[in-house]
Amino acid sequence: MGSMLKLNGDIAAVTGGASGIGLAVAKMLAEAGARVAILDINRHNADKAAATIPNAFGVEVDVADETSVEAAFDVIQKQGTASILVNCAGIAIRREAVDLPLADWNKVVDVNMTGSFLTSRVAARHMIAAGIKGSIIQTSSIMGLSGGGVYPNVSYQTTKGAIVNMTRALAVEWAPSGIRVNAIAPTYVRTPFIQPLLDQPDVMEKIYNMTPLRRLAEPEDVAAAVLFLASGASAMVTGHCLPIDGGFLAQ
Repeated sequence: MGSMLKLNGDIAAVTGGASGIGLAVAKMLAEAGARVAILDINRHNADKAAATIPNAFGVEVDVADETSVEAAFDVIQKQGTASILVNCAGIAIRREAVDLPLADWNKVVDVNMTGSFLTSRVAARHMIAAGIKGSIIQTSSIMGLSGGGVYPNVSYQTTKGAIVNMTRALAVEWAPSGIRVNAIAPTYVRTPFIQPLLDQPDVMEKIYNMTPLRRLAEPEDVAAAVLFLASGASAMVTGHCLPIDGGFLAQ
């Protein structure tokens, strides 16, 4: 079984790979033997993160910009074709729906939904051209499978729900080319992304009470699931969304 989780010789691209879940994913894929491209909107942060991981390199990208995405994958292509893509880049603007400016709605849609589509499309084009059977992993959320939470977050919930069905659609379309497309749906993960929540004991108590395992996920919990979906251990899994939620959605 251990050999099925090895990624020897694979090139893996991880968006949002300079921090949080993305960085944990990059480290775990590298430990499994992959050469990792850490993609981030900030080139300095991408290079800094890559310097902490053997056999990794940083690439600057704005996932919401088509030209930037294509240029980033051209950089990766110089090392070889990425057979693994993990889309971890994402943002949240936590506002009540009646007060959410259209510009903020569009910003979340551009990064979370359109960004995941653009990177997946370009990665798949390269895989198909090279005849590579690859794996694409999208990042949804428990909020992509549930309308409830501890605060209003409609743009985030909507885009993460869209990721679930985008995953199914791309999985079906690209299956004949041998490209598997899956998604993960994490619960609240202990990263800087939720720092405003970590600073509110009352909110954290609500989150613990809503989670049967009574704890937050750690970045490594999510990275382990990504490694499974990226590797040969999940060779017959595609079009699936895997919650990593401590039982949140089982209730």
